[in-house]
Amino acid sequence: MNHSRKLASFCTDLRFETLPDDVIQKAKLCILDYIANIYGSLELKAVSDVITYFQSQDTSGASTALGCGFKTNLHYAAFINGTTAEAIEAQDGYRFGGNHPGAAVIPAALGTAEERRIGGKKVIEAVVAGYETANRPAAAMHPWHTLNGFLPTGTCGAFGAAAAAAKIYDYDEITMLNAIGNAGYILPISMAEHLMGGFTIKIVQGGQAASAGILAAGLAGTGLTGTPQVLEGSHLNGGFTKITSASDPKLEKLSDRLGDTYSIMDIYFKPYTACRHTHGAAQAALELAGEKNFSIENISEINVHTYGIAELAVGKGVKEKDSFVSAQFSIPYVVAACLTDGELSPLQLTEKRISDKSLIRLSEKITVSTDETLNQLYPDKTASRVEIRLKDNQIIKRQIDIPKGDPRDPMTETDIIQKVKQYAGKRDADRIETVISKVLNLENVSDITELTRLI
Repeated sequence: MNHSRKLASFCTDLRFETLPDDVIQKAKLCILDYIANIYGSLELKAVSDVITYFQSQDTSGASTALGCGFKTNLHYAAFINGTTAEAIEAQDGYRFGGNHPGAAVIPAALGTAEERRIGGKKVIEAVVAGYETANRPAAAMHPWHTLNGFLPTGTCGAFGAAAAAAKIYDYDEITMLNAIGNAGYILPISMAEHLMGGFTIKIVQGGQAASAGILAAGLAGTGLTGTPQVLEGSHLNGGFTKITSASDPKLEKLSDRLGDTYSIMDIYFKPYTACRHTHGAAQAALELAGEKNFSIENISEINVHTYGIAELAVGKGVKEKDSFVSAQFSIPYVVAACLTDGELSPLQLTEKRISDKSLIRLSEKITVSTDETLNQLYPDKTASRVEIRLKDNQIIKRQIDIPKGDPRDPMTETDIIQKVKQYAGKRDADRIETVISKVLNLENVSDITELTRLI
């Protein structure tokens, strides 16, 4: 087997000069999208509260809390920067693993690169290595890891963060393997119970994973060792993928075609600030609202037909006092917001908007159910159909099989640039243009602080 060792060897040997051009471009877009999410997340009170907490601690250090206007120590910065990457729920994702690698990997890569004054080429290497190390164990366990009560963004994200940090630190294969092994011991549990219950601690999973991954790599650098079979397990029967999955993991996915294919190429981007399982319904609702002439007051009921995992994860409704996390993971809220506001952005996640009684009343007219035909399409397609019944019994409907942002219907470079600008709000436009330019030309940035000081 030795899947963990093969993965460590791949990460160690990975070089910018041998990466395919499309992989390099995708890594840049992931970083650019990450920055957009930071800007958008800073609009949330819960995020401000997290940042305020860390500011109240010892903030001495040279690591940038991105978008926050201050520096702190490396671990605090990674925690903050992973939280802001995650909180708005518009982060990138890996459909085959149910995880969001960027929220953990990119804070670790940028933070350790800033610490060492490393350039853009090395950051791209670290991001690609980190995505591979986060995505492969997630894919090996999907969807059983989540169904067994874990969130892979936090758990598997720590492996990716450790590999990214170890790559920046230029470790040899053995030390890289120890970094990944150490991550398996100290990674966050990331209980899915918190997300499903709408509890706002959910937003820190990317930050906790980033910080844990950096720590795992740092400890490996001091000589601390982790099991070399951390992912698949040994005769001791304690491999991560086995003990955190309710089903036998597909271990071949840990190293199959490693180096021939790159999981980063299967990453999707989000045009909406909600769980990806809501996006088919969101897109359908927005298209109907934009094309059909009907009023909200004339809606009698709305039926959303989707696949089983979506009904389970995001089929529930929201109440007036629910959190923005509940709203992000609710098809009824998402569809109601899209029909009412014509968009799903950070503005739809404010406490004032979520508590709007007319919006809640509309969401109460929405039911979500599993359509077996659509269920059979999953995970190849994450399809949803929205059917709106008007008071005159007219029914208008739209089905989305592949939501926007999927590599088969991608958000382009132009789309992601627009997302950065939209989420940046009233920040200095020239400065935002410079940030975008530096990311898109990252291989020419000799010191990553040229970028981090501008975000």
